Amino acid sequence: MTEVTGDAFVETREYRRFREFCDACRRYRYIGLCHGPPGVGKTLSARRYADWDRVEAAEPYADSGDFRSDDVPGNGCVFYTATVVNSPGQIQGGVFQLRQRMRELVRQAIRTEAAPVIAAAQRRLERARDDYLVKHDWFAGKSARLERAEAAVARAILARAERDREARDPTELLLVDEVDRIRMASLEQLRAIFDDGGIGLVLIGMPGLERRLARYAQLYSRIGFIHEFRPLGAPEVRELLGGWRPPGATLPDDLLADAEAMAAIIRITGGNFRLLDRLLTQVARILEINALESVTREVVEAAREVLVIGAA
Repeated sequence: MTEVTGDAFVETREYRRFREFCDACRRYRYIGLCHGPPGVGKTLSARRYADWDRVEAAEPYADSGDFRSDDVPGNGCVFYTATVVNSPGQIQGGVFQLRQRMRELVRQAIRTEAAPVIAAAQRRLERARDDYLVKHDWFAGKSARLERAEAAVARAILARAERDREARDPTELLLVDEVDRIRMASLEQLRAIFDDGGIGLVLIGMPGLERRLARYAQLYSRIGFIHEFRPLGAPEVRELLGGWRPPGATLPDDLLADAEAMAAIIRITGGNFRLLDRLLTQVARILEINALESVTREVVEAAREVLVIGAA
């Protein structure tokens, strides 16, 4: 049996297609439109691409962090989820706060890198000061060693301040989820952010989003790429289940051994990632309750009966 307690992310073919799509929007500073049915992994993939779990876990206003300037969380991206109430001002303020958070993470990385340099200079200064107090006449002026040590500390602090002052917003791509919630005026606000920021923009929503946006000529004319996020095919489901399990679910290592059970899983979920997660969680529950060791078609069908399976 294998239990997964964390979020194990498997890079499926659909994720790799999505990543290439985002890379293109980022490189060419275009608006990209990503649409797909619920549950196929759009949000999870966008969060993964934007390294958003690390961004949310970071404390940008702490004195130092556990990353350097070449490994700042966020991958140069901002992931924004539109709220149900989304006036233009809320959109602007929400995106601004996230971009400011990204800038503060860059500044934190600068502080983290500068801290050991400043600390080493300060230690040398302390040793020089101790030596001066012991060996030199206090009224004879500072020793050359002490002056050099003081200058080194000042240079290190000034270098940090200069890098901090020059720190810029690292955002190259803005990913906006739940775009179906956003009304026309707020879409115009997103267009203004795109026009003013010199960044790429990815709009993520449900099927039909393209037809809706086509009514807004000024926004639609800026769309450079369209990506359809599709459910997993049967080979991809098998590949996924070779190394992935729902977090917290205990399932047999030989989950793929029973061909009938695997066929039932593929048929019931239709390659929908969210349904796959829910179904396998119920399968694990049934195995535990009945003290079973293997997954069979009957177990899968029993798990399916307790799920509400509609439009995911």
